[in-house]
Amino acid sequence: MNTETTEETSSPLILVVDDDDDIRDILSYGITAAGCRCLTADSGEAALELLKVEPVEVVVSDVQMHGMSGLELCRMIKADFDADVIIITGLVNNFAYEEIIARGASDFIEKPIRLAEIVARLKRVLMERQTREKLRRTAEELRQNGQRFQKAMEGSVQAIALAVEMRDPYTAGHQSRVADLACAIARSMDLSEDRIYGLKMASVIHDLGKLTIPGEILCKPGRLSGPEYAMIRTHVQSGYDILKKIDFPWPVALAVQQHHEKMNGSGYPRGLSGGDILMEARILSVADVVESISSHRPYRPGLGIETALEEIAEHRSVLYDPDAVDACLRIFREKGFGERLFASQ
Repeated sequence: MNTETTEETSSPLILVVDDDDDIRDILSYGITAAGCRCLTADSGEAALELLKVEPVEVVVSDVQMHGMSGLELCRMIKADFDADVIIITGLVNNFAYEEIIARGASDFIEKPIRLAEIVARLKRVLMERQTREKLRRTAEELRQNGQRFQKAMEGSVQAIALAVEMRDPYTAGHQSRVADLACAIARSMDLSEDRIYGLKMASVIHDLGKLTIPGEILCKPGRLSGPEYAMIRTHVQSGYDILKKIDFPWPVALAVQQHHEKMNGSGYPRGLSGGDILMEARILSVADVVESISSHRPYRPGLGIETALEEIAEHRSVLYDPDAVDACLRIFREKGFGERLFASQ
């Protein structure tokens, strides 16, 4: 193993793990030229020893190596170290994107290696880490200072929501409308104001993981292909991974992760069912479906409130929580919520 650094010791520290000397040298050169410091290791075992003593931010690792595999290394890093992992593999047909991400990797790159692509992916992962750290610092300040900093967190969350909507202008306002509807449903179900506030925070950034999805897929006007849809589905896990280490007073990360789960277990990413799904996520799911069906999308015009309400009523208890569905129908039928919800469209 060896170390290459720039003079700027505050620049990100990257660890390249590969048992091929030429690959290590190429990656080290490209990463250093991009302004990062770079360590190299020729095995997973050597990488773990380095991680014990060096503040590595991102590990770039091959899958097939002598001794420990890259995926096993990834699992151990995510269990014991605060580092992101980018997997490089020439065996892309042997591993599904979702499987690699499920092992804890932040991204994977298919061989043959292109330095420009690796540097671009690395910068994205580093930007995610910065976002995560900003959120963590904000949450810590709020916990210590209480009510005085509540607006600061709201501003941070709204800024993150705006970043998501800038990637996907066709759904501008979606997250805030979902938050308004989710909170109204929760109030109709007599949830406490504290839980409603936590639900609002989760709802406003429930699509945070879409930051990891290519813009051309998010804004595609036609039908998505199978692989494209599979990539879209990863946004819930990506959002959870960004949020999970932030010590919110509410289960924000879990609500984000579970908002596409279904009561009968047919949802994703974990196929949870019934009471195994967080109540906040069940409410968020209903609000998300109603807003999405009602509103314009790149691939279709808005289908209207009535179509959306028919969907949740038809699949009450099967896909959607019955109490959340009843509360949603109640606020639209009895309180005229639709006009207020979509007034900004």
